[in-house]
Amino acid sequence: MILTGEEIRRRLGNDISIDPFEANQLNPNSYNLTLHNELLVYEEVVLDLKQPNRFRRLKIPAEGLVLSPNQLYLARTCEYTETHNLVPQIEGRSSIGRLGLFVHVTAGFGDIGFRGYWTLEMFAVQPIRIYPRVQICQIFYHQVCGDILEYSSDKYQNSRDIQPSLLYKELGAEKPDPQLRLDFENLIAPLR
Repeated sequence: MILTGEEIRRRLGNDISIDPFEANQLNPNSYNLTLHNELLVYEEVVLDLKQPNRFRRLKIPAEGLVLSPNQLYLARTCEYTETHNLVPQIEGRSSIGRLGLFVHVTAGFGDIGFRGYWTLEMFAVQPIRIYPRVQICQIFYHQVCGDILEYSSDKYQNSRDIQPSLLYKELGAEKPDPQLRLDFENLIAPLR
C-alpha cells in the first residue's frame, strides 16, 4: 500500500523526515522534491564499472541551463530525507515527463532506513531548459510486510552531495581520486 499525503504528514518526525518540508508540496499520495542548483557530468567517453569515472560540476544559473540529449546529468534534491519502516520511492512528475525529461534512469527505488539527498540520473529526450528549485520529482512511500532490516551502506547512506556511481567499490577496485586521475591516452592523442 502507498501512503496518502495526510499519512505522510502524520508520520513526519517519526517514520519520515523531509527537510525542508513545505506544506504546498504535499500531494494526495506523494510529496514534490525540488532540484538543487548543481549537476555532475561524467567526462569519460566510455564509463567503466570497475573504476571511478572523472566528472565535472556544473552550476544551474537562475536563468536556467539547457540539457542536451544523449548526455547523463547527475543532480540531487534540495530536500534531505530519512525513512524508517517504509520503502521510499521517487518518480518524475508527469508535467516534467511530458517535456521529455527523465529524472531517474533506473534508481527510483529507495531502501528502508535511507538517509540523505536523492541523486537524480537525468536524461533529456530533446534539449530542455531546467531551473534550480523547480519541483522536479515526487517521493512516495510503500508500507512493508515482514521483518525490517534497515539500509546500511558505506556508498550512499548519509549522502550530502550528488553521488556518482560507486559500483567500483563492490567490484574491488582501488579508489583513486577521480578528479585527479589522468587519462594519458587522451592527453597525448592531440600531440600525435
